[in-house]
Amino acid sequence: MAAGQNCLVTNDWICGEYLRSRSQELTDATVQHIWITAVSVVIGLLVAFPLALLARRGRRFAGPVLGLTTVLYTVPSLAMFSLLLPLFGLSAALVVTGLVLYSLTILVRNILAGLEAVPQEAKEAAKGMGYGPVRLLWEVELPLAMPALMAGIRIATVSTIALTTVGSIIGRGGLGNLMGDALPSFFKAQVLTASVLCVLLAIVADLLLLGVQRLLTPWTRIRAAHTGADTVAKAV
Repeated sequence: MAAGQNCLVTNDWICGEYLRSRSQELTDATVQHIWITAVSVVIGLLVAFPLALLARRGRRFAGPVLGLTTVLYTVPSLAMFSLLLPLFGLSAALVVTGLVLYSLTILVRNILAGLEAVPQEAKEAAKGMGYGPVRLLWEVELPLAMPALMAGIRIATVSTIALTTVGSIIGRGGLGNLMGDALPSFFKAQVLTASVLCVLLAIVADLLLLGVQRLLTPWTRIRAAHTGADTVAKAV
């Protein structure tokens, strides 16, 4: 027991006693981090999708939409939160709104790129079969655009996990709260643990979304398998 407590006294980077004594605090911070990230990405996707549809209507729409989302991404986080503060106060909504705005540039561009990459012959064939604009979008264009769309969601999710820590300035930063609390006294075990958990969250989220992408796009695996088989056949 004394040895376990010594790592807290000596302020070691790796400390089992810290993990045991602060397990509930770590759990609460992790849950808050996941909740803020998930809500921000989902809302960001709901906002980005119609913006991407608007942007693909032509250059006069694409320029303002892509320009605005890019400008929003360049705004420093502290300035963004300060601008949103009068609207949302010191609440989780303030952090979520800021994260949604930051995610738009990634999501809009990837959705737009995916939709524009849909082969014209596929769209023409669907129209020839009587598909209207809505059915064409949901049953032909979106499935074919799914790889690019999922890539955007993966990037947005990982970046949002990192940006969520900034919410610690108002006490809504998940694991960032632990980092912020530990920095004044440089509590090494807390800084390292919170940082490692952030990295693990990003890795796990990316792997889960990659799994979802593979489930939603089985034809990409079939195509890869055929490509590999052709390569082996040519080599033989």
